[in-house]
Amino acid sequence: KFWELLKPYARFEGFDFLRDKKVAIDLSFWIVQQETALKNQALNPHLRLTFFRTVNLFSKFGVFPVFVLDGTPSPLKSQARMVRFFRFSGIDTSTSNVAEEGVSKDRNSAFKRCVNDCVELLELLGMPVLKANGEAEALCAQLNRDGHVDACITADSDAFLFGATCVIKSLRPNSKEPFECYNMSDIEAGLGLKRKHLIAVSLLVGNDHDLNGVQGIGLDKALRLVRGFSEDEIFDKLYEIGKGHVPLFQGEIRCAGDAIPCSDESSPKAKQSHCSFCGHPGSKKAHFKSCCEYCITDSNDGCLKKSQGFKCNCSFCDKVRKDKDKKKHENWWINVCNLISKETKFPNDEIIEMYLCNNHGEFTEEGPLLEWGDPKTDLLVDFLAYHQPWKPSYIRQRMLPMLSTLYLRELARNPNKTLLVGQYEFHSIQRVKIRYGHQYYEVKWKKAISNELSCAVPVELSNMLEEEFIEVGDEPIGLLDESIEPQIHVDGCWILTDENPELVHSAFPEEALKFRQEKELKDMKRRKTSTPRSEGSFEMSESSKPQGVQLSITEFYRTTKTPSQAKLGDDLVKQSSSPGVGSSKQKRKVSGSKLSKAVRRRLLFG
Repeated sequence: KFWELLKPYARFEGFDFLRDKKVAIDLSFWIVQQETALKNQALNPHLRLTFFRTVNLFSKFGVFPVFVLDGTPSPLKSQARMVRFFRFSGIDTSTSNVAEEGVSKDRNSAFKRCVNDCVELLELLGMPVLKANGEAEALCAQLNRDGHVDACITADSDAFLFGATCVIKSLRPNSKEPFECYNMSDIEAGLGLKRKHLIAVSLLVGNDHDLNGVQGIGLDKALRLVRGFSEDEIFDKLYEIGKGHVPLFQGEIRCAGDAIPCSDESSPKAKQSHCSFCGHPGSKKAHFKSCCEYCITDSNDGCLKKSQGFKCNCSFCDKVRKDKDKKKHENWWINVCNLISKETKFPNDEIIEMYLCNNHGEFTEEGPLLEWGDPKTDLLVDFLAYHQPWKPSYIRQRMLPMLSTLYLRELARNPNKTLLVGQYEFHSIQRVKIRYGHQYYEVKWKKAISNELSCAVPVELSNMLEEEFIEVGDEPIGLLDESIEPQIHVDGCWILTDENPELVHSAFPEEALKFRQEKELKDMKRRKTSTPRSEGSFEMSESSKPQGVQLSITEFYRTTKTPSQAKLGDDLVKQSSSPGVGSSKQKRKVSGSKLSKAVRRRLLFG
């Protein structure tokens, strides 16, 4: 329930939150997530998810991803995995022979194969891949804490215990706020808990290395306990409690081992009698004669009758209530300390040292090697065509957004860059598109012509649109909606792609400036032509209303009869009101005149 505790402090960030930033990704989390969602429904779902999400993050969100693999798990983690497996299988772990040492540390061969496939795919895409000494989320947190990356993408809350400062729990590509983000600064301000406090909570309620924790202590008790100590002293206090030494309770209450009040405290006063009528100190007989000092009345008729649920606020009753609260908290404190002292080897030094360790990966003195290369397109097409039921043209189509993003980035650094995928050159910016509240430029690319009179469409690109949904049409769209669905249109010598405006401005500043000026000029002309052109055009009844307000139905369907028609209608009304032989003929004549329906109805039926 740790994520439920942190849910109030989540931030839902927009598209540009991670643009041009480095992000560490727990690859095992992606693999497990997709294998669970699409088991027996798709071929190699781990490759599908890894490919689509990587292209999505790189091109759509402008992220520089760094993928982290799990290393050799600790013996405690391996033992906890086996205990969890027995629990899910319905096996009683108390009677099962779960070895304390020598537990299989490696994961099963099927999962290893999935990891190796994803690593090969990521290397072909040009993404950096690091391997942790132990847990992947530990290395992600270390990279984040040391400033090598700006955030971590993982659903394992242990990342905060390892020192992460910004964790992205989930991605929702098709929304205006796709990132569910948690910052350690928000957690500290909201819960009043720092990193060592969170480690102490995990020791009490259980974690990935000790599933049991302390029996009888849940999340609420653990939070109440650790908040009583500062971050510097929390572990020392847990050691004292684990050895059976109950520390002084917070709030100036006597030691838990004392059975009598301390000598410096004054002896309690004798209980005061209270009036049964008004509930204040004194006797009922005395209060009938004259009201007490606590009851304020206009006359001396006596005290006021106490209300239901009345509590006396005299000094004696107030002291009694405070003593009861102190005793209640003291008893709670003693019970919690007794529960902790019953645990053997609490707290576990090995778990604390693992969470506080600052060496979760093998780096050089300069730090981790983070480099992003160009995708090996031909090898990547062969690899995916072998592992997925995709044709090469479909794979190239899905890769094109990533290739165009790389091309624009390289062109911003090196203006001498020649052609996109060696075939297409920039032509123009067609228009501004808005998807999920985010702006894109629709860029038109023209195929470069050299010593040719005609421009033929490449075979690979000509079949893109036809094959876009053929291979995945039978699979559940809701679970497979990891693709960015690039807007690519092939028309003779042209292709259209959706690109980030800032990236286009940096790569083609003159063309982007020209497009922006033309757009502003068109908008200005559109605003001028949107004003009324004639007196007979529809106008708003109130000039103070802004142009963006939707008109009511009466304003929208306003009558358009001319003043002459209105005058003619009034004359006919007068004629119809006078008796005469030709009244029926006049009504028939009126009904055929060019008047509004409302006027004709009023004239015919009175």
